[in-house]
Amino acid sequence: MLWSQALNEYSCKAEDVYLTWIKLRYECLALSADVTALLKKLRRNYTLALITNGTSSSQWEKINCLKLRSYFDCLLVSGDLPWEKPNKNIFLQACEILGVRPNNCIMVGDKLETDVLGGKEAQLAATVWISGPESPRPFHYHPDFTLPSVLDLPRIFPLRKPTVPDIDDINSNSSDGS
Repeated sequence: MLWSQALNEYSCKAEDVYLTWIKLRYECLALSADVTALLKKLRRNYTLALITNGTSSSQWEKINCLKLRSYFDCLLVSGDLPWEKPNKNIFLQACEILGVRPNNCIMVGDKLETDVLGGKEAQLAATVWISGPESPRPFHYHPDFTLPSVLDLPRIFPLRKPTVPDIDDINSNSSDGS
């Protein structure tokens, strides 16, 4: 419907434009190998939740495209719930699903206005702002940590080596020829 409105007199092409946009969007939407490896290591050491704002259909489409279910123990989409970030209840819902106390949780996010604010209001143990190239700016809630990239998380959260090898890390050298 939005594509039809945006295209005005060319609205008959809206479906074609939308399908092309979706195709191109998901061709470019991918987790890097570094981020995938980090998520695997983090999940071996910590319980992970993903909380995202947005409509249910579009957010689940992205989650499924990126195969994020395999990296997180809990996935919450605000479109499925009565609240969105920064409302503390969405953070507390994740804690409840994971069976952990808020003061044992850390929020890692890239938005001060939703992620850090919500983590602070939910009284989580700490907040980490992934600033990207953005410089710290005045905001009434300050993150406990600021990192330029999610790949810098191991500087804050130690990663232990697994005691049992991950199935992805095992090479089959069986002698039965399989």
